[in-house]
Amino acid sequence: MLEALFVNKLAEKVLLYLYVYKSGYIREIAYCFLEPVNGVQRQLKRFERGSVLVSTLRGKVRIFEFNPGYPFLPELKALLDKAYKSLPEKDIERYFMKRTKPRRSGKPL
Repeated sequence: MLEALFVNKLAEKVLLYLYVYKSGYIREIAYCFLEPVNGVQRQLKRFERGSVLVSTLRGKVRIFEFNPGYPFLPELKALLDKAYKSLPEKDIERYFMKRTKPRRSGKPL
């Protein structure tokens, strides 16, 4: 939907992911969309170079989130909000519902 503005569909997915979950790391985002890790890494680094995102190291993992000092952040978030709300319900369920692992009952199968 926004790939015309963000160059490609993966860039849109990365930004929507960070809009919904507030932060994320490369493998987590790649796994969510079943995209290659190197493509997601390229998009995150591109947004970081443009000051849209900032990253911090937590242990050995680099966490990305929106840069609160980015001058167009409110406008960008408003655009992402509109894009998110216009997604088909099946895409929202597929990509943006919090995943939890099933609990183990402790009983052998």
